[in-house]
Amino acid sequence: MAGRERGPTRGPGGSLTTRPSGPRSFLLVCSFLITLGSFAVLPYMSVLLHQRLGLGLGTVGVVLAVASLVQFSGGVVGGALARRIGLRATMLVALAVRTAGFAAFVPGLGSPSAAIGALFLVSCGAALYLPANKAYLVEGATESERPRLLSASGSAFNAGIALGPPAAAPFVLTSPGALFAGVTALFAVVGLGHALLPAATAVTAAPGASGPRKEEDPAAPAGIPGAGGPPFVVTVLSVYVFMFFQHYLALYAVPRTSASFYGGVLMGYACLLVVAQPLLSKWIAGLSYRRAMRVGFGAMAAGTAVIGAGGRAGIGVGAALICLGEIVLFLKNDLEALARSSAAPAVVFGRQRLAAGIGAFASGVAGGQLYGVAEDLGTARGFWFAVSLQALVLPVLLVPLAGAVRRRYGGSRTRPEKHTAADGGPRRT
Repeated sequence: MAGRERGPTRGPGGSLTTRPSGPRSFLLVCSFLITLGSFAVLPYMSVLLHQRLGLGLGTVGVVLAVASLVQFSGGVVGGALARRIGLRATMLVALAVRTAGFAAFVPGLGSPSAAIGALFLVSCGAALYLPANKAYLVEGATESERPRLLSASGSAFNAGIALGPPAAAPFVLTSPGALFAGVTALFAVVGLGHALLPAATAVTAAPGASGPRKEEDPAAPAGIPGAGGPPFVVTVLSVYVFMFFQHYLALYAVPRTSASFYGGVLMGYACLLVVAQPLLSKWIAGLSYRRAMRVGFGAMAAGTAVIGAGGRAGIGVGAALICLGEIVLFLKNDLEALARSSAAPAVVFGRQRLAAGIGAFASGVAGGQLYGVAEDLGTARGFWFAVSLQALVLPVLLVPLAGAVRRRYGGSRTRPEKHTAADGGPRRT
């Protein structure tokens, strides 16, 4: 079987652990290569669209917002496709689409419409790939193994993020065609490697793994998590705040420093993720959801405020604080979504991508307008203080409101959520 564990071993302290199988290890390597290629170009999209192709900032914001919505919310389609055709087949389709998208950038660099179309192809491929990839890793794993597997996946992705931007910095504005051609070739090779994976839709259960999942409540609409539970809402807000940093730091940092400095900041950010996320995964898993929210959103609020405070040091320290917020919120949201749902992992991850898409879309639309206003007023730093204020206020206002609305209007149509021990309820076994 594709994802079969090699068997239990004794880890430090005598705890029972499992080693990733060959196919799982291969996927972790591919996660590195995929983000290496993607982040060689995607962090610079706002610069390419604005400076090379002449699109206005408002238009750039809308384009990035729609692309992010497709990339994230399309995960619902990816989860459904994985359930129908299997995990390997879904990943192959996704990589084929994404390879075609990067290839389309080569002739599209002289045409805004062609470049935007290529960006949407890349986004569609990403939407289909990640739910199947994560499901392949965690299917059959015990609840205690999930933090290790998901943090290893995150570290692999972020190792690619660390190297992509600085590697591409010398070429992104001078030789973008050659850069996109190289990324296309990389994705084609990765896709061929996926074709050699065993054709299986699930991994063999590890010792002590939970039993088969029950079918979802047919009253709950497909793709809408049971419906709007805390992990979904908190994921929307987490990605909403984070994507201001992701989309607009380049516009802020590159003119004030350099493309190389910006690439170095992203490399340091990703290196911190690679090292810290596995080290903190057990601690994050043990946090109550409320405390994780306070730590995560507090770190993001502090980080964006420090970026606005000024200078290269402010950008670097602010990025490190935002990194802490991402580590805590993103991992905790996935763990809570899995623990509270009886759906298959690919479906759960697809729903989480839908939540991320809503947050990214809202951030792109709001961010483009907000940054444009701040730049017109000659106070781009004010943009970051506005983001910081939102990170503090929105979770306090919207999470309780969403819970009240769900209890008022959704309680009769959907099953009650499972609650984890960290939130005071019984932990699933």
